[in-house]
Amino acid sequence: MFLFCSLSWCVMPPSLQQQRLAALRHVIADIERKPALSDPAKRLDSASTQGFPVLPAGLVQEVFCDAQRDTGASLGFALAQAKALMSAKRPAVFYLQLEKDSQSLGLPYGPGLSSFGIDPRHLVIVRTADMAEFLWAAEEIVSCRAVAAIVADVRGEPKLLNFTASRRLTMRASSNKVSLFMLRYGDRRESSASALRWRLTPYRSGKNPYDDRGIGAARWRLQLEKGRIAGNQVEWLVEWTKNGIAVVAQPANTNPWRFPTPVPGAQPAILADRLSQAG
Repeated sequence: MFLFCSLSWCVMPPSLQQQRLAALRHVIADIERKPALSDPAKRLDSASTQGFPVLPAGLVQEVFCDAQRDTGASLGFALAQAKALMSAKRPAVFYLQLEKDSQSLGLPYGPGLSSFGIDPRHLVIVRTADMAEFLWAAEEIVSCRAVAAIVADVRGEPKLLNFTASRRLTMRASSNKVSLFMLRYGDRRESSASALRWRLTPYRSGKNPYDDRGIGAARWRLQLEKGRIAGNQVEWLVEWTKNGIAVVAQPANTNPWRFPTPVPGAQPAILADRLSQAG
């Protein structure tokens, strides 16, 4: 049968080949617009829409930031979900990264993890030499049922991280109930088999309970670009709390994806404010 199909494709006129390819692309696009995992989607639709839903284990989620400088924000969002998945039977969270990317993306900070309720001893950092080792390590980790989640930090657009690779990871993650968070950067979206795809933007922090001018809880704006959860809601403003991710009321009449316009032109700096300045 395979030989027959291959021969029939070879003798097919070029125009008909292009039509078949176009039809296949439409089928794949239609599949990606639907929930990748129907059962978890049904459970999430029945959850309360007043807060951010607790997502089931075993999902592959892509978290996209527009700029690489926001790596800390995407890592915080992924770890907030991973923390909720940790248990006595699944105490470990893995952080996976290419060795060459540590200088540009950074690494998780132990004391910072402790302040947010994650024991650094339960976080395992894996750094690989190339993308082939990266994908092999990811598949091995999601196959381990003592793991709660894996956070995979990916810079750029590796050719090996294609739809087929993401499909393999999705199937293993689902069967072993190990969540996988793929941290990505930029505005390009390639085809993947992920269940959910987020666009994350950092937001000004919440109020510090002990200092009105201090930095409070970390906050993010989320836009769900792929998948369906919580009654088809697609946008949230959330913050990190000791009890997990909490939803914050949306400010009125604001564009969530627009930053304030900077003041045009160069502005002179004020040296030694309130002190005399010698010319």
